Amino acid sequence: MTGTGAGRAARRREAREVQARTPRRGGLVRRTLLALALLGLGAAGLAQARTVKIISADTLELRQVDGQELVVISGTNVELRVDEDVVRASRVEFNRTRRTLTLVGAASYRSAADGQDLRGENLVVELGDEQVTGQDVLISDANLEIRGQQVERIPGQLQATGGYFTTCARCGRTPNDYAFRAERLIVYPGDRLVAYRAQLLLADVPVLFLPVVVIPLNDPERQPRLLLGQNDADGFTVEADLPFSIGSSTLGTTLVRYYQNRDPSVGLGVALRSYAPLPYVDRVNLYTLANPRPLDAADPTRSGYDLDFVFGVTGRIPLSRAVRDLDYRLNVSRRDLGRSDLDPERGVTRVDFGAKVDYPLFTAEFNYVNRFGPEPTAAERTPYQKTEVVLDPKPYTNGNFSADIRLAAGLYSAQSNPLSRSATAQGVNITTTRLEESHRLGYTAQPWRNADLTLSNTFTGRYYGTGARTVDLNLSAQLSQRFNTTNTVTFGVGYNRTEGTSPFAFDALSGRRLSAPLSVTVSTVPVRDVRFGVTYGRDLFLAPDQQSPTVFSLSVNRAPLNLSSQLSYQLLTGELESFSYNATVGDPNSGTLTLVPAQPARPATAFSPATPARPAYYRRSSAWPAPNLTLSASGSYARTTGFAPFTLRATVTGATRSDSLSAYVIHDIQTPVINEVGATFNASVGRDAVLNPVTVNASERLSLPTARLSGTFSVTWRGQYQFSSAHDLLLNRPVDANPTSGTRQESGTVTFSVGTVRGSANNWQLTYGGPYDLVRGGFTRPTLSGSLSATRPGQRLALSATVNTPGLDQPRAELTRADLDANWQFGSRAALSGRVLYSRSRSGVYPDDRATDTLILDPIRVSLGIGRSGQAPGAYVTGSLRQTFTWVDGERQNPTPISPVIGLTIDRCCWALQAEADLVQRRYRLSVGLPGQNAYPLFDLTPDGTKVPLLPNTP
Repeated sequence: MTGTGAGRAARRREAREVQARTPRRGGLVRRTLLALALLGLGAAGLAQARTVKIISADTLELRQVDGQELVVISGTNVELRVDEDVVRASRVEFNRTRRTLTLVGAASYRSAADGQDLRGENLVVELGDEQVTGQDVLISDANLEIRGQQVERIPGQLQATGGYFTTCARCGRTPNDYAFRAERLIVYPGDRLVAYRAQLLLADVPVLFLPVVVIPLNDPERQPRLLLGQNDADGFTVEADLPFSIGSSTLGTTLVRYYQNRDPSVGLGVALRSYAPLPYVDRVNLYTLANPRPLDAADPTRSGYDLDFVFGVTGRIPLSRAVRDLDYRLNVSRRDLGRSDLDPERGVTRVDFGAKVDYPLFTAEFNYVNRFGPEPTAAERTPYQKTEVVLDPKPYTNGNFSADIRLAAGLYSAQSNPLSRSATAQGVNITTTRLEESHRLGYTAQPWRNADLTLSNTFTGRYYGTGARTVDLNLSAQLSQRFNTTNTVTFGVGYNRTEGTSPFAFDALSGRRLSAPLSVTVSTVPVRDVRFGVTYGRDLFLAPDQQSPTVFSLSVNRAPLNLSSQLSYQLLTGELESFSYNATVGDPNSGTLTLVPAQPARPATAFSPATPARPAYYRRSSAWPAPNLTLSASGSYARTTGFAPFTLRATVTGATRSDSLSAYVIHDIQTPVINEVGATFNASVGRDAVLNPVTVNASERLSLPTARLSGTFSVTWRGQYQFSSAHDLLLNRPVDANPTSGTRQESGTVTFSVGTVRGSANNWQLTYGGPYDLVRGGFTRPTLSGSLSATRPGQRLALSATVNTPGLDQPRAELTRADLDANWQFGSRAALSGRVLYSRSRSGVYPDDRATDTLILDPIRVSLGIGRSGQAPGAYVTGSLRQTFTWVDGERQNPTPISPVIGLTIDRCCWALQAEADLVQRRYRLSVGLPGQNAYPLFDLTPDGTKVPLLPNTP
């Protein structure tokens, strides 16, 4: 019994230990919360606190080792988040005392800021300064892969000893095409990599020793660029862009240009941008290039430089009591490159400076614009010289009164106003001072019940140093009185004055204007659903025959009538100025009975009389006898143009709104004749709304003065297949008794088409028709055309053809056009694409006309990918044929052999090689390309000789 009891006790202790080592879900949650608290406390004392979160873990353990507090996090897949960085390992030891994370064994650290992945053994993360150290570490990002025996990462820099790096790692092939092994590496994320005492490896074989290697990692526009070329004018040319950086806030590029035949031959420049380089400066942009001037055949001795200079600064200066910092900008620009000697902008430097500050009571601005260089000889539409101060007090409000004032004063130079004699006498441009004052005053009130009063005054006055001035004054008052909420009377009075002549064209007024308008507007609802309005106006400064007419408006919106009309009548002269109307009679709901519930009797009260009981009853929306019929009419009249055509339309709808028949007639009242009649028909029929729906659409239009009949008809089945026809015919074509040969005698066109509805992935269409003659009763030059297009993943086929068929003026049937456009992808390694176009045209008179046939291959291309199985192709072999063949009466013109072009493209992630061979023309080309660079031609071999563009003094 004793042994048995001891065994059971031992088993219980063992079970408790196992349970402690493998905590349940609730225990893990509690330990996770505890670890979060401990980690938060460990990071709270940092100068820049970092938040550590446990994403996944199995066990947590607290330890005291040599007076240091450790939190041990372990599990199959431990994942932590240090701010935005991701840590993955099988065991993580957090030293609260030293504030470090030790990733025991194989681990990874993902830096979100740099986009780098660090993988290695026993990585150590310093939470205080974001430093990472480790041994046998692999670092990779989107641009390169680095391996180092010992790696140390601090913010903004990564150092490695015994390093190996390559830009070909993302190709996914081994061995790497080229790589470098260096004793010491320094990586500046997002800027550059510097390797000291490096070996160049081709397929991991050392071939070259280099003391220093620098690889840029910045944006594509800041990548080094080297462009070598040669032309007849400049000879051998070099363009080089070399990026550099100054500290962590300034990025720049040195520009070097060389032209063999120019004098001088070398050009230099710089392009840089700097972020917050100095206090109160947010950004600085600088671009300057002194480039040798191009050669001039008329002046062989021409020399010197063209200068481009662009400088910009933006910043903010904090000011006490200001709502926002003082914002300023400065832009200086000069553009000489590409300008001729006679260009008026050559040698001109423009300066634009502005500063703005916002205080609680006002906003102030200072603007300075100037132009340095030759004086302008042409008119400058905008001020090219301006020194301006703007003071804009904040809007003032006191009860119902508001005021907004703005002042601007300065010295300006700009185009002279052509309407000012004194200004044009000084030249095309004029310089003088200007003071501008503008304000807007407003007052609103309710003097009595249901009345609204609005007063406003806007003024803009400009006063110039030449003695000229301009005034734009507007005064207005408006009083509205409402009666019974639906009736309104509005009285308006105003005074508008615009006068003066500005010496500048940019702020010139359109002309002198003086008016004092008086207006009365009445809007009333005399009966339910009817609105009537009258607007009368009079200008005290205008003659009686220049006054605006009185406008009457009437609208009715009571089923079945919907009417809107407007009449303008000149009361002083008794003339009708204009009249327009649009009326619709119809009520689709008139055939529906609506139940009105019964109303019980209500006794009289102090506020309302007694109401007798009312039984329930049914009512209609209107008495319109034909719910499916709608009639509409519209027309207008103007004193200057007379009556517009009168349009009458009748529409009959079916059981559904999609079924309808509409007919219309247009009558010219002034002629008077009926101009046009027409009809449209839409219907959807079918036994089953899903399987057998048929949609019919038709329209017809007849112009009676010209006897021209046009229309369309279509039948669509199941929304996929469609038969359609269209015609446009002249019914009374003049008949020529003795027509000359080659003249066209036809009434119009008629076409018939059948196929699928356009827009689907698989589409086909067959169309027959063309010019038609009603007099002779047949097609004159008919054609039969068809098209087929099919699209599948990786496949596309488009085929179309046109055949001339016999007609009254076309005796023969022949193919006149065929077009094939196809693209076929066979897996991921083979593709066939091409377009073949055939066309035939004739010249002369039948039967002595001649046929010209043209066949265009544009182009036909075959592509085959070569590479290892399971990997993306590393090379492509292509064959293309681009050629045009022409025959006249069956005889080929300018016969040349078929000349296909064979190409080879080796496309790696870090370099590319392109080779092209035209075996018939005996032309061979080879070029190489690097990441972010152009393809450099190595040589071009033709029957005339060999060209090596990269070498100077070659033919």
